[in-house]
Amino acid sequence: MTVKSPIEQMLEHQSIRKFTSQVIPQEIINTCVTAGQAASSSSFVQVTSVVQVNSPLTRAALAEASGGQKYVQSAATFLVFCADLQRNQQICQRQQQQMPIGFTEHTLIASIDTALFAQNVLLAAQSLGLGGVFIGGLRNQPETVTQLLNLPQQVFPIFGLCLGYPDQNPGQKPRLPLSMVLHQDHYSNQGLEKLASYDAQISGYYQQRSHGKTDLTFSQHIIKTMFKEARPHMLPYLHSQGFATR
Repeated sequence: MTVKSPIEQMLEHQSIRKFTSQVIPQEIINTCVTAGQAASSSSFVQVTSVVQVNSPLTRAALAEASGGQKYVQSAATFLVFCADLQRNQQICQRQQQQMPIGFTEHTLIASIDTALFAQNVLLAAQSLGLGGVFIGGLRNQPETVTQLLNLPQQVFPIFGLCLGYPDQNPGQKPRLPLSMVLHQDHYSNQGLEKLASYDAQISGYYQQRSHGKTDLTFSQHIIKTMFKEARPHMLPYLHSQGFATR
């Protein structure tokens, strides 16, 4: 078997939504989560918790809460990544200190650190022959997810991750040209002249993947996605959990 470099694995990333029935040994999950812990942590506050959901009933409820994404049930393993300030609050209380809550910067740190943690987990999993897909749909019904997972104040679910042994090869979704993403010294819109060719590339990708049922361009996708208010319930939910109140 050819061993691929970490860069090759990253460049060949695909979101996998169909898995074999093969069980992932717990040792592998432990290794992947440990790799997640090795990610950078702002000021070393370590504000991520991961809930491994094993109960079929809870999995089914989470699949429904995330918009009917059935692979939440069918994946060998499902992990929920949570921003967790509650643990550090308890640490402060043990030292007879009351940690201030509600800082927007704390919310950003917890969210960013959790995303870095989760990406490490997925990369580690892919290096071991697994595939996966992140599930942001958990934020469709965050209160339901909070109740199902018994999440306390100062903890909220950011997204889930389905993991398993791949049973599909869906192909890579082409990314934006590097010139539109990498800027030198200052922000520039010069890369936009390549948008037309990228639109054509994405349209061809969707035509092939959907067997001709859609030919959406990237520009059309952006209009379809960005012109709708996404999850307006998240701000009051975050406030109710003690996040981003000031």
